[in-house]
Amino acid sequence: MKKSIFKTLTNCLITVLLVVLVAGFSLFDQHSAKAQSLTPPVTTEATTEATPAPVKTVAENVRHLLTTNECVGCNLIGASLKDTNLQNANLENANLQGVDLERANLQGTNLKGANLQGADLGKASIIGANLDNANLFDADLEKANLTGTSIVGANFQGADLEKAITPPGLTNY
Repeated sequence: MKKSIFKTLTNCLITVLLVVLVAGFSLFDQHSAKAQSLTPPVTTEATTEATPAPVKTVAENVRHLLTTNECVGCNLIGASLKDTNLQNANLENANLQGVDLERANLQGTNLKGANLQGADLGKASIIGANLDNANLFDADLEKANLTGTSIVGANFQGADLEKAITPPGLTNY
């Protein structure tokens, strides 16, 4: 009888250890989110264009943006850029999902094809910017100034445009 209890406890212990090992390895197997360039791969023929930079962290991309005023196709998800001067910056095809740009100066900024889903652009100055084909789904644009902004093909579905100064043709969704 004692041998059968010992055998049962041993089997239970081995089963528990296996479950813990499987669960532990499945956690290590999770892929981290990385920014992906929206541009197709380029063949390496003799060209004068620069090769794309390796994937960097959001913090590295923010430092790069603030230093060079450019971050084409980069990952800035969730970055805090509140009250930042990004006038005439180039953020084409950048992922700005959930970014805090409240009261930011985005005058003349190139945001063509950028993902601004859920971004806070409240009270931002977006005068003369390029938002062509940008995704502003559920973005907060309350009291933002979009005078002279190009919005061809931009998605403003669910965006908060309360008291925003909008270009002709843009209506509240």
